[in-house]
Amino acid sequence: MLKQLFRTKPVTPHADSELKKCLSAFDLTLLGIGCAVGAGIFVLTGKAAALQSGPAVMLSFVFAGIAAAFAALAYAELAASIGGSGSAYSYSYTAFGEIFAWLVGWILLLEYGVGAAAVASGWSGYFTLTLDNFGISFPEMLAHAPGEEKISGYINLPAFTIIWVLTLLLIAGVKESARFNHLMVIVKLSVIGIFIFIAALHFSTDNWQPFTPFGWYESLPDGKTTGVFAGASLVFFAYFGFDAVSTAAEETKNPQRDLPIGLIASLVVCTVIYVLTSGLLTGIVSYTELNVSSPIAYALAKIGYTWSSTLVATGALAGLTTVLLVLLYGLTRILFAVSRDGLISPVFSKVDPNRHTPARIILMCGFVISLIAGFFPLGELAETVNIGTLASFVMVCVGVIAMRMRQPDLPRPFKNPWHPVIPVLGILSCAALMAFLPAATWGRFGIWVALGCVFYFAYSVRHSKLAGKR
Repeated sequence: MLKQLFRTKPVTPHADSELKKCLSAFDLTLLGIGCAVGAGIFVLTGKAAALQSGPAVMLSFVFAGIAAAFAALAYAELAASIGGSGSAYSYSYTAFGEIFAWLVGWILLLEYGVGAAAVASGWSGYFTLTLDNFGISFPEMLAHAPGEEKISGYINLPAFTIIWVLTLLLIAGVKESARFNHLMVIVKLSVIGIFIFIAALHFSTDNWQPFTPFGWYESLPDGKTTGVFAGASLVFFAYFGFDAVSTAAEETKNPQRDLPIGLIASLVVCTVIYVLTSGLLTGIVSYTELNVSSPIAYALAKIGYTWSSTLVATGALAGLTTVLLVLLYGLTRILFAVSRDGLISPVFSKVDPNRHTPARIILMCGFVISLIAGFFPLGELAETVNIGTLASFVMVCVGVIAMRMRQPDLPRPFKNPWHPVIPVLGILSCAALMAFLPAATWGRFGIWVALGCVFYFAYSVRHSKLAGKR
């Protein structure tokens, strides 16, 4: 058994798959933008500015973006050279062995699963706000999960419903899902473009004084952290999920070329959008006023655009819809790969012969995530998504170094220059952002990893495909 834990999978670069190869580099770029531009820009920007970074929140986005860029370059090299739809899970299986792959896959479940449930909850809030703007009142008891801190209801029905709508869309086909994502991305980028145009007309550097009111980093007596670097750890949530591009390897027409393009292009576009938007937001309204649920709508109303609430709610709905769609897509493809390796039941790796989608795993994910979003208050558990994302990024960066050492002659259509500078910087920057997270987040993360170990030794180690090769 010990030998099995560290046995690696052979490299099978983008071998034939039952999944339909139909995605282009453009599709992948919009997939990354669809997931990365959402709650971060419509909600998180204001909170980070008001509580942690001040106007220097734009620097927080820059630092978070740099860490994500190093990880994206590592992803690009592995995505271009190693096959599989499991993203960091597949890369870890090839580079380190089964036990590390399982733990990375388990961490990705936290990133995508809890992230999807949290985004669905946020989607529900903007949905009811949009209805209010049109004079339609949605029953509060049907818009909140039982046990929520502010309002305890019967079910968060909008969150429950949107999960199932997107689940059925994913079952219909990946190309259909990509087309829907294109439409929603256009809507939310249009809303952001309108905000940028209006904000540029009312921008004042006076609102940037002081620029770093919370300093660079400080650990507070209550265990929380503040400052530009702490803000970077918080806004890193804005970048989680862009790695979902790499989960589309088996459905990409030319993965060796298109995956690196999709990963890097989506990250560059998202970083520019976040830095520009956060800079303008804090330039039209004092950062002290931005700890609100919809900071962009608040800022526009503050400078006289009272109709902005409906506009921003529309953009937020479109943004959160694409984030949710891509998170569900990434989650199903990761679990598809895990099931195919036998680490969870192989029944979930069956592909629908007509639609060429893993319908069973999509239905299972829709069922579980809809229950979590509809009936469970997530609270601070959603914050643990950040540390899970950063941990998986670290493993991918380490994986690049390991694969260069183990298989130096492996064909690499995309190859990072100055090796190992890029992956080492990725390891250091992502680990630093992890260090800036509160101790409570580390505690929850440790519990999650421990649960993953229990599941692995109770089931996976005896049922994996490698177990039959001992």
